[in-house]
Amino acid sequence: MKVKAVTLGCKVNAYESEYILSLFKKKGYEITDSKSDIYIINTCSVTNTSDSKSRKVINKIIRENEGAVIVVMGCMIEAHKDYQNDKVSIIIGNKDKSRVVELVEEYIKTRENQKKLYKDFDKEFEDMFIENMENHTRAFVKIQDGCENFCSYCIIPYTRGRQRSKQVDTVIEEIKTLVKNSYQEIVLTGIHTGHYGSDLNTSFPSLLKEIMKIEGLKRLRISSIEITELNDEFMEVLKKYPTIVSHLHVPLQSGSDTILKLMNRKYLTDYFENKIKEIRKIRPDISISTDIIVGFPYETEELFQETLAFAKKMEFSKIHVFPYSKREGTKASEMDNQVSESIKKERVKRLLDLNSELENNYLNKFLNKKVEVLIEENKDGSSIGHTGNYLKVLVRDNLKPNTIVDVYIKENNQKLLIGDLYENESER
Repeated sequence: MKVKAVTLGCKVNAYESEYILSLFKKKGYEITDSKSDIYIINTCSVTNTSDSKSRKVINKIIRENEGAVIVVMGCMIEAHKDYQNDKVSIIIGNKDKSRVVELVEEYIKTRENQKKLYKDFDKEFEDMFIENMENHTRAFVKIQDGCENFCSYCIIPYTRGRQRSKQVDTVIEEIKTLVKNSYQEIVLTGIHTGHYGSDLNTSFPSLLKEIMKIEGLKRLRISSIEITELNDEFMEVLKKYPTIVSHLHVPLQSGSDTILKLMNRKYLTDYFENKIKEIRKIRPDISISTDIIVGFPYETEELFQETLAFAKKMEFSKIHVFPYSKREGTKASEMDNQVSESIKKERVKRLLDLNSELENNYLNKFLNKKVEVLIEENKDGSSIGHTGNYLKVLVRDNLKPNTIVDVYIKENNQKLLIGDLYENESER
């Protein structure tokens, strides 16, 4: 039988879906990207729009695949525990994902729909271990789940539950396996990655030190980290180990202290700025990308101008811009002074314009310089890959994927650097 996974949302979902597919593969099922007998739909619920998209995907798959086994799981289910659809074979939340093959085979035998939800779904970390990520040159490793920050706009603490961590030994063994299987880059991911270990009497920097002992590991990337977790121990690790790539994604969410307080973020702009300065003293050319939400309740034009000015001052390499989406069940959804959709749209455009400027400025820093590129694909006689600081590079040569090469950058083509294989520095 054929199995297809449809993944919405974050890198954690991507990792979980890959793990589930690996379980099916071990049992002899055929993994496919085309029409299938079994569909695994891993949903997202970070915004109301995400909920809506998840439902549309489910309904489309049901409509186009009569008789297929359909499994719906994840955050949308945890957010809407009353979700019911007779055409869905199996409904689970964020627990029992490691049991999906078992549940599917039980359904095939009985043809009885199943729905499994638990009050204590977040009691323990549900272990998953992958050996490969099909069609990827970098591999994700999920080290953590859950979040206890309770930002006023966010539903995730309710859909993912309490903070919990994968055992250190398991993380190390998983990374060793992936490195042995020729992965050049490992990406550590979680819902609140930097909070790793608080339930295990250890810390994220301590885990990083252990990972650095793994022989053959070329690159380690952190998917996202909060500014409050860039403590002295983390700074020492970053200073000592160049294997940790020069790219950090540090969510800002707003450049206005007034809005940060309303969001229940755990810092103000001065704190954020000083931490970024510390990071840049250690790694001057580091890429700092971020997330910013515009149109949050009470955001006036003046407060939005504060965000624009602060983002420009921080010289981010990339800004992921999100219009605020009212999320039922969060404190922000009950706030007065909601911003109109037309104003949100206009502010998104202005911030995206700034992003284009900042992104281009950052790319220009690498003109006429040598960079290391992990080759990911070939296209029209050229090769495409990313540097450690996550610059997308086109190399004018047909190179083997999953190799790291030195490239001399000659052009900035807006969002894409173009270069040639670096030959000899003395010839430049």
